[in-house]
Amino acid sequence: MAYHSDQMQKSHLYTLFFAPRGFERMAELGSQIAQQYLSPFDKLIGLVGLAGSGKSMMIKGMFPGLELVNDDDGVNIRPLPLLEVSENDTGFYTAHTYHVDIHFEAAFTQMHALASAIKDAVTLGKRVVVEHFDQVYPFLGGNADLLIGIGEEVIITRPTLFGPEPADIVDIVFKSQPIRRQIHSAEDLCEYVLRKHGMAERCLHSDVRHGFILSFTAKPNLSISLEQVEREVKELIAAGIPISFQDDMHIRIGEESWGCHGPRMHVRDAGEIKNFSLNKEFITDPISGRSLLVGVVGEMGTQRINDLNKIG
Repeated sequence: MAYHSDQMQKSHLYTLFFAPRGFERMAELGSQIAQQYLSPFDKLIGLVGLAGSGKSMMIKGMFPGLELVNDDDGVNIRPLPLLEVSENDTGFYTAHTYHVDIHFEAAFTQMHALASAIKDAVTLGKRVVVEHFDQVYPFLGGNADLLIGIGEEVIITRPTLFGPEPADIVDIVFKSQPIRRQIHSAEDLCEYVLRKHGMAERCLHSDVRHGFILSFTAKPNLSISLEQVEREVKELIAAGIPISFQDDMHIRIGEESWGCHGPRMHVRDAGEIKNFSLNKEFITDPISGRSLLVGVVGEMGTQRINDLNKIG
């Protein structure tokens, strides 16, 4: 069974984006991906990534209004609409796009039945958006029209007979997910320390490879140097201060509640953050005029600023 669209983007191999660490930014990226890479002829969309990586929020951005069967508030739609489409399809009034979370549904339905329902829906001209696509792929007999992997980076690819296989994407994004958690936690710890020392403005957040950018309209007036900010963040890391989920808009840093737009994307305690370093001066963006503070984790801490996003 072949699902591949021959209508457009024949030469598209893959595209990389930084994976945002907030709900709104992930939804905005999903909208961008839909505009630039989704074809109206795509019937099977596959997503892979670990729990909490942002798959559901990306789907909401790509397909506004789509009813997700694994709602973030814990509401799981039963019976699964996808399982009923081939039996009750009446044409005009049925939904065009269906969502299924294979990891969740596998606890209730055999994998071959889920695969059969996906194939039936595609045959009827429906579109199916599949989370944890790698788990059902061996039962489908064909790849996705558009395959998206979410780890530290978002990988968008349009598979052909020559690949990539879902397992190839899984291997990349699963390995990079821990560094994404470290980055996000270091990012919030840095902002946490800055707030303690006079940062009044709520900064914007952006991305750099293995790191983060805090963006300000003007250079913050801090009571301490950036060297001391780095030392205090490193002290929190050395102390292994707990970082835990509180609700969809907050985490807890130790016992203190802290606003966060990606509360599921964190390490369990700060001690998991490796080789944090902070650039010791604010950088001015020549285009926007904003003041940027750059922090990195892992081996990228030894790189020059101009080399952080270097290709190759």
